[in-house]
Amino acid sequence: MKTNKKVGIKGYAGYVPRYRITPEEIGEVWGKDGKLMGRGLNINSKSVPSPDEDVISISVQAAKWAVMRTNLPGEQIGAIYVGSESHPYAVKPTATIVAAAVGATPCLTAADYEFACKAGTAAFQTCMGLVASGMIRNGMAIGADTSQGAPGDALEYSASAGGAAFIIGSDDLLAEINYTTSFTTDTPDFWRREGKKYPSHGGRFTGQPAYFKHVASCTQMLFEETGTQPDDFDYAVFHQPNGKFPIKVAKKLGFAMEQIEPGLLVPRIGNTYSGAVPLGLAATLDKAEPGDRIMVTAYGSGAGSDSFDITVTDGILDRRGNGVPTIEKVIGDEVFISYAKYAKFREKIHRGEW
Repeated sequence: MKTNKKVGIKGYAGYVPRYRITPEEIGEVWGKDGKLMGRGLNINSKSVPSPDEDVISISVQAAKWAVMRTNLPGEQIGAIYVGSESHPYAVKPTATIVAAAVGATPCLTAADYEFACKAGTAAFQTCMGLVASGMIRNGMAIGADTSQGAPGDALEYSASAGGAAFIIGSDDLLAEINYTTSFTTDTPDFWRREGKKYPSHGGRFTGQPAYFKHVASCTQMLFEETGTQPDDFDYAVFHQPNGKFPIKVAKKLGFAMEQIEPGLLVPRIGNTYSGAVPLGLAATLDKAEPGDRIMVTAYGSGAGSDSFDITVTDGILDRRGNGVPTIEKVIGDEVFISYAKYAKFREKIHRGEW
């Protein structure tokens, strides 16, 4: 899919809660070898939202920083879409709150998206289409989550929190989105029923027929439709449910470790679900130079992938700083906590009625 009009990224920013917990701390509570679990997942620690942090607060902070980076008046943002599987309200959009926070109200269009971990990149594609059609001048796409993992479940070692916001437009770009592809099937590898606090998953099934099939197929589709190969890209960002899957699929597709390292954040902050690829792309843009080319592939359970071919422009040089912290600075502010505090923060202990 290629738009008839130049479309790309005007601004971006990300936010990750400062609190962290290690696999060893989690494993000790459940009588498991947390260090071994951490090595198996290639995760050294994961981010934990404090009691007053949720998808709304994460999205608002990332959105405000993205606007600061562009110096774009809020009223020039015509659409805001927030992708997440942990929206605070079942009925009440996150997007309208973000719109009000950045001065984008009344907004032309706003909505919340859900497609497991690729809801944020689905928002990218929607904004691209609206901008290319001329319906809006600028749109904002956000991917953010405060993901859930049942006590003692394998997900508890990886499910974390964070997100990133991107302003999509057609002029004054810091990176141009050359092409996008998607690959989607009905593959039930991960799900959470209405009213359930924690998700269920298919264990090893989430790997081969789900993640690897969709990520590889979508990326190969991008290669075929654009006539590119891994060597044509300076960087690559893949969805990172753990630290091993993105490395394995990158190697399978022909990418070198050096191409994915800048965006590989999961060993330090865990799996931020809808925020994983947006944060990885933001971290990569922090280090990219004009002319660099970035390949991005997101994945969402259920299941589908979105891929993007992105070229960095000279505009990146003018957008460095502007009071916006790099992703490295954001994730470098770490405070490690005990399982007891983690359980309190994530409401794993319920006091009930007294």
